[in-house]
Amino acid sequence: MALQEGTAAPEFSLPSTEGKDIRLSDYRKKKNVILYFYPKDDTPGCTQEACDFRDSARDFGEKDTVVLGVSPDPLLSHKSFQSKFKLPFTLLSDEKKEIIKKYGVWKEKSMYGKKYMGVERTTVLIDKAGKIYKVFPKVKVAGHAEEVLQAMEQL
Repeated sequence: MALQEGTAAPEFSLPSTEGKDIRLSDYRKKKNVILYFYPKDDTPGCTQEACDFRDSARDFGEKDTVVLGVSPDPLLSHKSFQSKFKLPFTLLSDEKKEIIKKYGVWKEKSMYGKKYMGVERTTVLIDKAGKIYKVFPKVKVAGHAEEVLQAMEQL
């Protein structure tokens, strides 16, 4: 299922590094949400992406926006990753890949000629009404946080 800008974002409830389940509806009418899907904690690309969002956290906060990172890693891995890189935002664990699949980011990938299933790095910007404002598929890490900030100028 391809995400459509202007449509309602799929609801979710996932365990978080805050020690409680987080639902998309928790932010409705309160905050915009940057929901970014990434393959694996503490790997080079994912670390760079997380640190870029960390370094832009103040800018996002000023725009009434919360950042939520989602991967299939377990909470213990997320907590270690969050602590190691001082990430000021919440990470969500989707070990069963239910939300990852619901958002259409579980894809066939290829590395060194070998095909496998994995998370396609994707960011979804959701407005306070719970609608998908912008989808960033197949994210290239370099400059991505800035790209998201620029997209928010119209939000």
